[in-house]
Amino acid sequence: MSKSSMIHRYKWYELIGIYAGILLFLTFVLAPFVEGFLVSLKPLSQLFSSPYRFIPENGSFAAYRTMWTSVPGFGWYIFNSFLISGVSTIIVLILVVPAAYAFARFEFRGAGLLLGAFLAVNMFSGAVLLIPLFRLMRSFGLLNTYFAMIVPGVAFLIPSGIWLLRTYMMRIPKELDEAAFVDGASHFYTLRRVILPIAMPGITVVAITTFIGSYAQQFIYALTFNSKTEYMPLPVGLFAYFGRQEVVWNELMAASFVGIAPALVVIFFLQRYLVSGLTAGAVKQ
Repeated sequence: MSKSSMIHRYKWYELIGIYAGILLFLTFVLAPFVEGFLVSLKPLSQLFSSPYRFIPENGSFAAYRTMWTSVPGFGWYIFNSFLISGVSTIIVLILVVPAAYAFARFEFRGAGLLLGAFLAVNMFSGAVLLIPLFRLMRSFGLLNTYFAMIVPGVAFLIPSGIWLLRTYMMRIPKELDEAAFVDGASHFYTLRRVILPIAMPGITVVAITTFIGSYAQQFIYALTFNSKTEYMPLPVGLFAYFGRQEVVWNELMAASFVGIAPALVVIFFLQRYLVSGLTAGAVKQ
């Protein structure tokens, strides 16, 4: 059924209600980003003026220039965040892809119990395990290194990655595996040459969610497991704009948009795979 035929199934007032609901949803989702961008254009004197002006008066991009000097080494914070998130994503994909293939294709004792355990891991907050993780990082000599943030992040992101990719791989017909086995292919060859090309949308979803998840977990791990500035990620750099006397809100907002801009560019170019991967399995073929 084509998209046009599905649209024609609705009456005009139903379409108005649908688009109005979408517009309302987008308004609530995008309003904080719009307000944050406008705050970055305002001087500090206008941020707490009464009455409050939503549109900045004599707005400028001055905060985007001064933010670099207010927090020295801010570019290094951004580099650290992308390095930590990138390495974490690569490690997660290396471990998740064969694990998801095994859970999707093979039946073995304890598979359901393991999947349940993976799901239970995501129920624990990282803050609850900070002390055990700190002792573990100290015993392995990983404190004040990049791996002090990479290892815990990878451990918490692997279970969700296995669940996401396993669901996607279960939709791939098993006849493809059987045809490869008939031709003498091994499981590893089948995974690499048959399954991986088909599962790329699902792998892309796992990569993006892992990258974003690693970004979200960096702050608490960095403050707990690191004391050296050269290893600090972007969230810690943003926290530096919170002064003892005041918060430099316009520079904080400017730094936030500069920090997330490269990630948004990557997601923009990968959105086609992201949408196809997220919608896979919604309709049974």
